[in-house]
Amino acid sequence: MEFRNLKKQYEVLKAEIDSGITEVCTNANFISGAKVRQLEKELAEYVGVKHCVTCANGTDALTLALMVLGVGEGDCVFVPDFTFFSTAETVAYEGATPIFIDVDPDTFNMNPDSLEKAVEYIKNEGKLNAKAVITVDLFGLPADYDAITEIAEEYNLFIIEDSAQGFGGNISGRMACSFAHIATTSFFPAKPLGCYGDGGAVFTDNDDYAALLRSYTVHGKNADDKYDNIRIGMNSRLDTIQAAVLLPKLHAFADYELDDVNAAAEYYTENLKGIVKTPQVPEGYYSSWAQYTILLEDSSQRDGLKAHLADRGIPSMVYYQKMMSQQTAMEKYLPYQPFSCTDAAQLCSTCLSLPIGPYITRNEQDSVIAAVKEFLQV
Repeated sequence: MEFRNLKKQYEVLKAEIDSGITEVCTNANFISGAKVRQLEKELAEYVGVKHCVTCANGTDALTLALMVLGVGEGDCVFVPDFTFFSTAETVAYEGATPIFIDVDPDTFNMNPDSLEKAVEYIKNEGKLNAKAVITVDLFGLPADYDAITEIAEEYNLFIIEDSAQGFGGNISGRMACSFAHIATTSFFPAKPLGCYGDGGAVFTDNDDYAALLRSYTVHGKNADDKYDNIRIGMNSRLDTIQAAVLLPKLHAFADYELDDVNAAAEYYTENLKGIVKTPQVPEGYYSSWAQYTILLEDSSQRDGLKAHLADRGIPSMVYYQKMMSQQTAMEKYLPYQPFSCTDAAQLCSTCLSLPIGPYITRNEQDSVIAAVKEFLQV
């Protein structure tokens, strides 16, 4: 059994993907080819924003967003304490200070009440300039943008939407990557929409931000003269071959994959609810299910179930074993933290992600469900 069955997806889309790759190789237009611009246009239309600028990976996408907003030394950026390392890493890389925010134990996303308390603390302390908040659409579910936007507007904060896992999710029909001043996603292979290597994208409605992004991704070049570099940028472009892979995958994603992965998630919930704590999707929200994550009673039970599943050939993953604030590289920022994140700590001890994806079969899910029930003796 595959944790996320990319092999089956390739079998289904093989003809289109192979044709696209062959076209790129035949034309030998490997960097910034026509398919990259086509993909950017289709991605922007899908999300419902004016601009999409692709780049080399999701981490670069976050870095580019921070660069566009001018985040730097003396600033702080509020990030959830339960997420992948790059969310805070990119803040630190720009010379700013990450401030870690607790999460909602039901949705796994940033807790707006904790955010507001932290912003007030930083403002009152006066040591750092509160610049931005990076939300994370974790495991496929958009964050609480109504509440977070209200806080951001009150305290004059930029919002960066980190939708590396959330692409395809929506709130009342409004798509992930459209809720912030600037938004990012990742095309890492295991993401809801993934390529066959690394890739990322940045989304915005702001024309000036888009122009800066175009410049920053190619060494800070002048739009009118590529040999005149007018700012310090980086080399971060999506390869044309990856665009050729992503175009048919985007079409399948929109046409049926999102529906199928949601059906798979519903099937898990129907059969596991009341046995373990299953993920919750608030009313009006729609998840793209990067992960299907259950919660156990404690770390011992979680680790025992993980071993039990492995014995039966069923892969599972722990996202995340350590909070961001527990990472060794983040120790220098702990004196700036307003409070400990107790809900995030509890999630790290009890979470377990089960196999899911649009190509998982009911027989495979039945095997997973049976193994969970067997271990818990229900």
